[in-house]
Amino acid sequence: MPMPETFKQRLFPLLPSIAAHYGTPFHIYDEQGIRDTGRRLKEAFAGVARFREYYAVKALPNPRVLALMADMGFGFDCSSIAELRLSRRIGARGEDIMFTSNNTSAEDFREAAAEGGSILNLDDISLLPKVPEMPSLICFRYNPGERRSGNEIIGNPVESKYGVSHEQLLPAFRQAKEMGASRFGLHTMLASNELNYRYMVQTAAMLLELVEEISAELGITFEFVNIGGGLGIPYRPDAPDLDVHTMGREIADLFQAFATRHGYQPALYMESGRFMTGPHGALVTTAINRKEIYRTYVGVDASMSSLMRPGMYGAYHHIDVVDKDGEPAEVVDVVGSLCENNDKFAIQRPLPRIVDGDLLVIHDTGAHGIAMGFNYNGNLRPKELLLRCDGTTELIRRAETVDDYFATLSFAADVFHP
Repeated sequence: MPMPETFKQRLFPLLPSIAAHYGTPFHIYDEQGIRDTGRRLKEAFAGVARFREYYAVKALPNPRVLALMADMGFGFDCSSIAELRLSRRIGARGEDIMFTSNNTSAEDFREAAAEGGSILNLDDISLLPKVPEMPSLICFRYNPGERRSGNEIIGNPVESKYGVSHEQLLPAFRQAKEMGASRFGLHTMLASNELNYRYMVQTAAMLLELVEEISAELGITFEFVNIGGGLGIPYRPDAPDLDVHTMGREIADLFQAFATRHGYQPALYMESGRFMTGPHGALVTTAINRKEIYRTYVGVDASMSSLMRPGMYGAYHHIDVVDKDGEPAEVVDVVGSLCENNDKFAIQRPLPRIVDGDLLVIHDTGAHGIAMGFNYNGNLRPKELLLRCDGTTELIRRAETVDDYFATLSFAADVFHP
């Protein structure tokens, strides 16, 4: 079910006053919901000897939200210099950070090695010689190719740009060992927004089988396996919840069986982003226009630049109209102001009759919402708020301004003469 009912009960009575104080549009996140989900995730994997979530910073790169993750004992999965610096800004160091490289530059590697380093999760065997100094702990991202099928979002692993191929995996670990690595991890990421828990159990089984094969061949042990992210959330009202507790129990059984065979078990890491924060965020926007032509269009003061997923993927995000539950519905398109016809939050959606000034709440924007924002048409990204556990609301990122948009046009003259 979109937006947990507890979030709705906490938020909706406050929304008119919050909107009056801060102005719309804004993304707002639920601290209590995020903490509850973190607790649920740890409980689900309590049967694994060592479990740690590495929050995928790309999902919601806000230091205030990252601080909540750190307070729960989580690490951070980073894939860029900016994400590394955000994580370090709230105190993450060394093995609190998983740097999952992808088409990585020398500058990226230098940043990953700075300030106590990070766990280096290499995306390709060719990157080994490009690492400035081989760390003691090294991990590779595995792409099984035709041996597995990705889900409909990730697609066919054979067509994916990510990861070390099956044939390269053993040579990659052998080469890393020869270059001085003495601690090892294995990672994969094969699904996105997956609601079938069995897929994740199969992924854990696949990695443990690979660990057995590589260990037997190279005489090494593995400190961890990382089953990646991709845990799904139900965007549509009729979609099922992911059975995270059964998933955790069945994965724990796999790890315990591994320990019985080998006398130890690696730690289990995962890098959930959407699952941790997605349902605990909403985009709040005000209706500002109504257009009646071949269809009825409700124009709002947010645009696709604040939430790209519906326009980019055709993704469904549930919408509530504040204080109009149960009123007769009409079919409308909910649209922004961009000069793009896909700037639509909902297409032919039954909603209560909307008039100018109504507040619309677009659900499940706590992941890949503000993070995927952009500035087409000079549109500016909105502010971010945190609904705290004590019922107060905190501004955690101000809205962009026109001065921000023009900031990169202020620079020293630089003309190259060949």
